[in-house]
Amino acid sequence: MISNKNVLAITLARGGSKSIYKKNIALLKNKPLISYTINAALDSKYIDEYIISTDDKEIADVAENLGATIPFLRPENLSSDTASSADALIHAVNAYEEITKKKYDYIIELMCTNPFKSGEMIDDIISKLDRNEKADAVITVERLLDHHPARIKKIENGYIRDFCVEEELESRRQDLKPEAYIRNGNIYALRRDLLMIQKARYGTNFCIPYYKEDIPSANIDEPSDFYKAESLLNDWDQK
Repeated sequence: MISNKNVLAITLARGGSKSIYKKNIALLKNKPLISYTINAALDSKYIDEYIISTDDKEIADVAENLGATIPFLRPENLSSDTASSADALIHAVNAYEEITKKKYDYIIELMCTNPFKSGEMIDDIISKLDRNEKADAVITVERLLDHHPARIKKIENGYIRDFCVEEELESRRQDLKPEAYIRNGNIYALRRDLLMIQKARYGTNFCIPYYKEDIPSANIDEPSDFYKAESLLNDWDQK
């Protein structure tokens, strides 16, 4: 709890990932991918309740053995490729509030496909949301260098043209302006109304970024992403 606000954290972990079989419990450095997020959540001092929303019994068993709570199995219609994260989160909040007979003020989505999080980081994000009364959300981002918008092009009549930002000739990637960032699929800290009334996780004019240069990022979607994440984890573990 923070400032007398009830904080519910949720990880969505469906079993139907296609590029990597049961990606959420695939091994990363000999540990289930989901374990990195569960350990960080359990280390948070501001999270009051932490649950896993999954449709898969095997994922549920692994997560429960790691200390997470699985109060229900997610319905099949919210576990497909086309089901949105917002809809799955809304279902989880409604179902868990019915179980606990409690209303939560902050909803924290902890995405297990990006393992680079800690209890301290989660609490820093929750605190940032709590301190900014106008903020709808605090969202983790990473800086774009090689994929800066100035380097993104379109083709018109067979010729390369700037897509949306003019590229200064021979500019180094670190000099490209304005600095560009992308949501990195790690943590979304939301006020309840943004999710439950506006049915969104982002997109308003009052979403605040959370960026720390020394925190690596790897949103695991393809098998090759595991190699990147393992390399980054090796460096991160040594700090």
